[in-house]
Amino acid sequence: MSDLAVETGLLDRALRRVTTLWRDMAERVAGGEAETIAEQMRACLDGRGGEVSARNRAAKLAQAYLALDAAGRVEFLRALAGFDCDEAAMDFAIERVGRAADPAERAAAKTRLRRALEPPRLRLLTQFTAIPDGMKFLVDLRAELLQVMGNDALLQALETDLKGLLASWFDVGFLELRRIDWNSPAALLEKLVRYEAVHRIRTWRDLKNRLDSDRRCYAFFHPRMPEEPLIFVEVALTKGMADSVQRLLDEKAPVLDPAAADTAIFYSINNCQRGLDGISFGNFLIKRVVALLQQELKNVRAFATLSPIPGFGRWLTAQLADGDPTLIEAEAAAALRQVAPANLALPSPATGAAAGLILVETPVQTLARVLARRGWQREEALAKALEPVLLRACARYLLNEAARGNGRRARDPVAHFHLSNGARVERVNWRADVSEKGLKESLGLMVNYLYDPARIEEHHEEYVGEGKRPAASALRKLARTG
Repeated sequence: MSDLAVETGLLDRALRRVTTLWRDMAERVAGGEAETIAEQMRACLDGRGGEVSARNRAAKLAQAYLALDAAGRVEFLRALAGFDCDEAAMDFAIERVGRAADPAERAAAKTRLRRALEPPRLRLLTQFTAIPDGMKFLVDLRAELLQVMGNDALLQALETDLKGLLASWFDVGFLELRRIDWNSPAALLEKLVRYEAVHRIRTWRDLKNRLDSDRRCYAFFHPRMPEEPLIFVEVALTKGMADSVQRLLDEKAPVLDPAAADTAIFYSINNCQRGLDGISFGNFLIKRVVALLQQELKNVRAFATLSPIPGFGRWLTAQLADGDPTLIEAEAAAALRQVAPANLALPSPATGAAAGLILVETPVQTLARVLARRGWQREEALAKALEPVLLRACARYLLNEAARGNGRRARDPVAHFHLSNGARVERVNWRADVSEKGLKESLGLMVNYLYDPARIEEHHEEYVGEGKRPAASALRKLARTG
């Protein structure tokens, strides 16, 4: 197989197996075939016939959902969301709390109020966990709900309820950490290919290279979804800190003896289940893997990432459009002018063109023009002049720029993830990802985040508690403007 495009056969086979099970269960449900979706939901809530009947009804309802088209599924979700708490019962319970005469009566009234506030749809959602692959069904249900809910208040309430249930069911204490290697089941390896979104796996040889003896891959699994990875991390064992993902993934590079490695590089972390968005596993995964590698490989002393900077390209484009003069210093501007392609004279933005007046472009305009030139990264003179400019701009972006609406949070989402997990920004790497995606997103730059086991908690508190961004001194110096 020369190209590993996204595989659908595996998913189709699994879906057919599950829906066949659900159909067999659904056929055991007594009642008319013309029941509406809402009537089926009420039947599930009525609970007639005991536990077996409840499971069969839930299977019938799940099968009905999967048989619907996109519009039908939205209506299904709205019907499910409609099973909200009884407002009359809620008002009565609130009144009882207000009338309670003593602490004991008030405590009892609060208990009744909590029960009154619990919407019946929570019981409906919980019933799906009793059917085969019901947990996966709920995860996928939330994935679709996130796509369609928009500003619909009722669907948003349903999503909040479902997220709360999933967050409790997928607590990290229930998860199992497993290593994936070349001997893992083929079905699991296919899923690894499908879920890899950071650095696409292109061939079986590429996959085998990532699972060789100088590599590690670990994933979290849930006991109710034993064949579905929730999140996985790919690790390369290296000598020194990696500075190029192309070299790191080079299939022709010699395999390093793990006993000779001194550094573990986390180069790809992937969330596999869209329906678990907002339920964090990544911080626990990295810390668990660091602990495992410390036990297995005593010679590995440094733990770092080679991470993308997905927001840098957009941010720099906006700064260039605004003509930000702090992007390039005078010495760097002079060096860039010497090697830049022939200057294109710019007409005056007002009446200069009509009057025959020509303006010399500013250093920022020169920078913007050069970066718009296709293939600039392959022109050595240009690349050499651009390197200090882009490294400085990227350091500023990572350490100084804040997310909109939250001045204490790093603007780059990957930076926020690693800083909140206790890493420090260690080094920005030039021409570290020269793929089309890497050049578009971050002009080829990547960053190392260092995880020092002795200081993870300290760095976490500095960032989360105080808004500080731990970083190497060289990067701090580079990030200064003015």
